[in-house]
Amino acid sequence: MLATRNPRTGESDHDMPVFDAEQVAAVAHALRQAQPAWAALPLADRLARLAQLADAMVADATALADAIAADTGRRTESVMEVQGTVGTIRRWLDDAPGLLADEAPYRSRVAHITVEPQRRAYGVAGIISPWNFPLILSMIDAVPALVAGCAVIVKPSEATPRFVAVLQRIIARIDGLPSVLRFVTGAGPTGEALVRQSDVVCFTGSVRTGRRVGLLAAEVFVPVHLELGGKDAAIVCADADIPRAARALAWGSMGAAGQSCMSIERCYVQRSVYDAFVSALVAEVAGLQHCWPDIGAGQIGPIISAVQVPIVQRHLADALAKGARALTGGQVVNKGGGAWCEPTVLVNVTHEMAVMTEETFAAVLPVMPFDDDDQAVAWANGTDYGLSGCVFSQDLDHARAIAARLQAGAISINDAALTAMVYDAPKQSFKRSGLGGSRMGKPSLQRFYRQQAFLVNDGTPSPWWFAGAGNPPR
Repeated sequence: MLATRNPRTGESDHDMPVFDAEQVAAVAHALRQAQPAWAALPLADRLARLAQLADAMVADATALADAIAADTGRRTESVMEVQGTVGTIRRWLDDAPGLLADEAPYRSRVAHITVEPQRRAYGVAGIISPWNFPLILSMIDAVPALVAGCAVIVKPSEATPRFVAVLQRIIARIDGLPSVLRFVTGAGPTGEALVRQSDVVCFTGSVRTGRRVGLLAAEVFVPVHLELGGKDAAIVCADADIPRAARALAWGSMGAAGQSCMSIERCYVQRSVYDAFVSALVAEVAGLQHCWPDIGAGQIGPIISAVQVPIVQRHLADALAKGARALTGGQVVNKGGGAWCEPTVLVNVTHEMAVMTEETFAAVLPVMPFDDDDQAVAWANGTDYGLSGCVFSQDLDHARAIAARLQAGAISINDAALTAMVYDAPKQSFKRSGLGGSRMGKPSLQRFYRQQAFLVNDGTPSPWWFAGAGNPPR
């Protein structure tokens, strides 16, 4: 067993089973045995099981949200997570029939050869999910994998495993689903064992761990899809709607206490409107409160992972020591034994500060003025990350022109962090923020198929057969 920390109290109050390599192998073997029958089901039957799962999650939504809240220390986001996961399932129920309609064979350029495209689902899809949104980031890849006909094995973060028991009880009520959707819990060795037993891997988490997963997947020769960290930048142009931009960026940087890979972590504002924007932003952020002592009050939860606490403290201390000023917030405080980052707006920041270059993953937003578009774009692109970003301008052509120059996978225009709410936009991560196919939008389903082709001769002798040793076979 492995102890799990409560982020609101700092105490270890839950014991999590640890699956060793042999146990993970046994789970994967059972899934592999069940997967052909699951893939052979008519699509309508697979979707019917997933529809039952969505309905059962709605029926047990309170228990699921309570378990997530115990892991993350926040209530509002936990309720939204359950709702978002149900919404994800139902989107696939709507989209999958059209996406997976049988493809009619088509003729190749060689007239007597018919090419018949085939889809073959991978056997076992391995999913490794992070601690910031433990339910939805476990299921965002698992659901399309199940739609495709894969069996799925999920390892959630060891920091947030409490939802697993509740979800497994729900899954157990759905005919046929427990044989193709299993969870294993544990730390790094469990994740390594999962990669070794999978046919395709989806990982969400830090760049550091993602690189290790990618190397291991290469070693065992399986495809891997990585959604990693970010240092997302906002660009606020002189003609932006300042109150709107300030409100959007307060949410985009402070929502979920900044613990989202798509959180806005840097803000560049055209110098002529810098003071007005900062004033509006500080007014928004200063009104945010910790959800303490009542988990249902306030907007800002605790720092979930104990590992993250010293990182946030270091970034703040480094910035303040190098001349930054906190116009609101500025420190990590102890409440009830948990670590809570004060909602923080930093000014007088430079790119020599860690808070401008490393992923902070907290309710902290540093703001810098820029002089022209070239400078803003260069600064926004001056990072190893390329997950997402945003641009604010009332001239949409101007906003799109800036967005087209940004080296990131999804750019929100006149809003912030929209990929956290809108799952229908296909996009890939740039630079070290990820690798592999889009996890968003309809194309994400293709990650769980191998492409196969039947090349069918209609009975006509082919001109490239050997000649001279008798007539070609007929």
